[in-house]
Amino acid sequence: MNPTLIIIHKEIRDGLRNRWVLAVAILLAMLALTLGFLGSAPTGSVKVDPLTVTVVSLSSLSIFLVPLIALLLSYDAIVGDIDRGTMALLLSYPVARWQVMAGKFCGHLTILALATVAGYGTAGVALQLLHGGLDPDSWVPFGLLIAASILLGACFLSVGYLVSALVRERATAAGIAIGVWLFLVVIFDTAVLGILVVDQGRIITAPLLNLILLFNPTDVYRLLNLTGHENIAMFAGMAGLSGQATLSTGVLLLALGLWIALPLSLAALVFNRRAL
Repeated sequence: MNPTLIIIHKEIRDGLRNRWVLAVAILLAMLALTLGFLGSAPTGSVKVDPLTVTVVSLSSLSIFLVPLIALLLSYDAIVGDIDRGTMALLLSYPVARWQVMAGKFCGHLTILALATVAGYGTAGVALQLLHGGLDPDSWVPFGLLIAASILLGACFLSVGYLVSALVRERATAAGIAIGVWLFLVVIFDTAVLGILVVDQGRIITAPLLNLILLFNPTDVYRLLNLTGHENIAMFAGMAGLSGQATLSTGVLLLALGLWIALPLSLAALVFNRRAL
């Protein structure tokens, strides 16, 4: 069997044994159900499908939660195995370092994807059944939310691998991972908003702002979910932004793809040159 597939299978098995998939799936399902029930009041008066309300709420919550889960999965993927001595043992077998990196990343991404699909999917089915039955049309934006959440998680998995390959101690990796999460999830948008208030449109034009937002995967994720579908954009109060946005869905997906590929490639390069 291919060494990469063996490592993928090992990571998935470890995730199932450590209850990672179950714990994350339950957490995501509980949060989705809670937001769905809290948003059920407006659906009765304006006839909005409960999944539409849930997509708007989850798009904001997932920005905080999914990156944190991804970083917790990946921050010690390399440095942790080196500290424990398992990496040296693994590399004593006929397996290349890039295969180790690819196998561990794909295994962690599979764990995150299973938990996201199970958690959000279960909550979506439950919400629709409780509000009168399944509506296939409303699953288009909800399915996009699930797919985009997996891509967002993959971005932060990739960043976590880069951090793990660069540092020498697990504690350092954990601290940097939390710092990365705070900067990309909280500080970046706050700083951009403050700059926009001060600038008043003199220097930062709409095209430049679009370019700036591409440098943060959470902003790309937000645009992809809240402006990519007409009903969601209208209910989220972003219909105007959706009409003026110059970033197409293809550009946003490409940006997320680069956020996955570039940090992971750098992590593989650093790991390949690292002495154990």
